[in-house]
Amino acid sequence: MSGGGRAPERGRIFLKTAIMTIDTFDGTGVKPAHWDLDAVVAALRVSREATHNIRHQKRVRELPSREALTTIVNGLSAALFPTHYGRPNLTDESIDYFVGDTLNTTLNRLTEQVRRGLQFAESPDGAQTDDDALTQRAHDITRAFAASLPDIRALLVSDVQAAYAGDPAATSIAEIMLCYPGTIAILHYRLAHHLHKLGSPFLARMMCDISHSLTGIDIHPAATIGASFFIDHGTGVVIGETAILGERVRLYQHVTLGAKRFPADESGMLIKGTPRHPIVEDDVVIYAGATILGRITIGAGSTIGGNVWLTQSVPAHSNVSQAHSRSD
Repeated sequence: MSGGGRAPERGRIFLKTAIMTIDTFDGTGVKPAHWDLDAVVAALRVSREATHNIRHQKRVRELPSREALTTIVNGLSAALFPTHYGRPNLTDESIDYFVGDTLNTTLNRLTEQVRRGLQFAESPDGAQTDDDALTQRAHDITRAFAASLPDIRALLVSDVQAAYAGDPAATSIAEIMLCYPGTIAILHYRLAHHLHKLGSPFLARMMCDISHSLTGIDIHPAATIGASFFIDHGTGVVIGETAILGERVRLYQHVTLGAKRFPADESGMLIKGTPRHPIVEDDVVIYAGATILGRITIGAGSTIGGNVWLTQSVPAHSNVSQAHSRSD
């Protein structure tokens, strides 16, 4: 009986010790301190609302979610290539059901993210667009995007086939789709480019930035790239906003297709959207480390050697090396 009487007392001591532990530590192992948070929080509010307000049109907005967009890209990839990016155990009987269900869920998610992104687009007359109009426009964009998915898949298949034909180390299409960072970057770009063309540039840019984080390959979604595009190895490749690439173009790692200069207006502000990146015609190969700058044209069938710095156009079927250039 005496032992039973001490049990409640031991419980009270344990609970008191636990409460003291919670009061003393916050899970980081650091004893709490006083940070004068009221003053810090108040100063941050003044910065946000007045002195350093960087919100679009000075209003609070729902930003698109990178996490949601990552889920969307994964869903679209699975719908386009179900056994590679979806479920490897799909059968002829189940695959269409999987694609339909995946697309339905993914397109609903995409519509919401498109709507959020449209809040940051400038309307032609500068007026603010009401929520109902944004929602309707988001639905229209997503519906048009869904209709373009077969064409996007056809381009991606041409890209994968170009990688298989162009890389002697490739042993299978599956290896290219699962192991090549260039394939992942091009997949993101193809999806983002169509969203950009349909009027969702903010979301398209985020989609390509997710790919940039994954692969180290930076492709602007507004760039125009033809079929059968292959990026070998890939890390460090940069393709600018107004670049135009023809069909069957092959790039190696650390290639830059960039701008030579940035024109400004009378006030010194950079002029947006001017053509300033290279045009690369069909069947061009650009080797590792090459930097090609400005609105110049690389003629069809040319080869640009490694580490070349090029700021002048070259005719078709040129071979350009570090020391010299010549036309065949």
